[in-house]
Amino acid sequence: MTDSLSEFRVMTSGAFTAAHLKLLPWVEQLTGKKVVTVTTSIGTGETSIAARLGRQEAVDLVIVADSVIDQFVQAGFIVSGSKVRIASSGIGMAVRAGDPAPDMASPEALKQTLLSARCIAYSASESGKYLTTVLFQRLGIEKECLPKSRFVGGGERTGDVVARGEADLACQQLSELYPVQGIDHITPLPGELQKISIFSAGVAAWSEDPACARVVMAFLSGESAREVIRQTGLEPYEVT
Repeated sequence: MTDSLSEFRVMTSGAFTAAHLKLLPWVEQLTGKKVVTVTTSIGTGETSIAARLGRQEAVDLVIVADSVIDQFVQAGFIVSGSKVRIASSGIGMAVRAGDPAPDMASPEALKQTLLSARCIAYSASESGKYLTTVLFQRLGIEKECLPKSRFVGGGERTGDVVARGEADLACQQLSELYPVQGIDHITPLPGELQKISIFSAGVAAWSEDPACARVVMAFLSGESAREVIRQTGLEPYEVT
C-alpha cells in the first residue's frame, strides 16, 4: 500500500511522458503530494502497464491511448465512467542525426522511403500497430517491409535505436520522438495516411485517493495545461 497522504502515483504511456514530466511540478503543487512516476511506457511483458495493473500495483492515475483505457475499464482496472480525454498525437518518422531528411511528402514518396530503408524501428504502442497492420498494407509493401521491421519493446524509444545506427527509420508518436537525442528530421506522416490517436486518463480501481486523481485529470484536460501539452508535440483534446 502507498502512503495516500503524501504520494500520488502515475502510470503513463510514452506518448504523454514528456508532457507528464513537464507538468509534474504543477501537479505536485495542486495536490500537495509527491508524484511518483511508476512507468513512462506502455511497455511489454511483465513490465507493461497491463501487467502491472493485472498485479494491482499501487497506482492512482493511468494515462494511455483512449482505446486501451476502454480495455482497462472492461478488465476492472479503471473506474468505469472516470475516463477523461486529454490529448491527441499524430505519428511521425525520424532518421539518425546527420542523415538526409526522409521524403514523406506524398504516399508514393513515403512508400519509396520505406522500401529503401534497411531497417524500420516500431514500438508496442498505437503507432507500431498502425505501421505494421495498416500502413504497410495500404501502401502494398507489407511483404517487403514487415521482415525488415524491428520491434522495440521494454520501454525503449524507437528513436534511440535509430540514434545508435541500428535502424534507418524510427516510427512512433511525434511526442515520443521529439525528446530523443541523436535523431533528426522528425516528420509527420502525410495527411491522407496519418492516424491521430487520442490519449486519455482514468482513475485506477484501487487508487487510495480517487478524488485527488479526478482533480489531476481536470487539470490535465483544462486550460492551464494546454500550452505545455503543445510544447511536447501533442495537441490538447478538443471536444467536438
